[in-house]
Amino acid sequence: MKILLLEDDLELCTSIRAELEKSGYVVDCCTDGETAMLYALNVEYGYDLAIVDRMLPIIDGLTIIKAMRRKGIRIPIIITTGMSAIDERIEGLDGGADDYLVKPFHIRELLARVRALTRRPAKIQTTDILNYADLELDKTSRKVSSPDRTIILTAKESELLYVLMRKPETLYTREQLILKIWGADSEVELGNVDNYISFLRKRLKELKSSCEIKTVYGAGYKLEKKNVR
Repeated sequence: MKILLLEDDLELCTSIRAELEKSGYVVDCCTDGETAMLYALNVEYGYDLAIVDRMLPIIDGLTIIKAMRRKGIRIPIIITTGMSAIDERIEGLDGGADDYLVKPFHIRELLARVRALTRRPAKIQTTDILNYADLELDKTSRKVSSPDRTIILTAKESELLYVLMRKPETLYTREQLILKIWGADSEVELGNVDNYISFLRKRLKELKSSCEIKTVYGAGYKLEKKNVR
């Protein structure tokens, strides 16, 4: 089992790492928030759990946790901090942490919490949650999020964005979009697609997203990053 440890106190980081490795875990450590963010958001590293110090330098731990959750990373997260006030604990848990440990703590307690979280069944990954660039779409709740805000789409807006986000940078004709969203027996006119594309463009602007729906004249539409050439 692989653990990401984000802790800027070098002595504490070394002690925790040693105890985790004694217990059979593979551990990657980061001591500053900028490097930690790169590790935390890289799903290819395949972490099973993260231990995150809230007061990391450069980028704080809670910001990293929120970025992980926005990207759809659902691994258990323990947040550690010297901030013991109830409001601080609530903020950490509401920000995406699964457990909260106040410093100073005994490493045996940390190990017990790691064991408890890793015994829980893994959260079901669903294709109803899609991520592309700075966007996350939860098709079930129809919520689409960017780093700045979250909005709720209409049912058809959500279905249209879902199609575009499943295969971003793929060109779809209006006929293909009607088939995927309204079905083969639908009598929806091509102009309805144009209308919903217009609605979604307004939504992306509202989100201040780095994505755009590009018109390929005479062909159709595709979702891409604004800096794509």
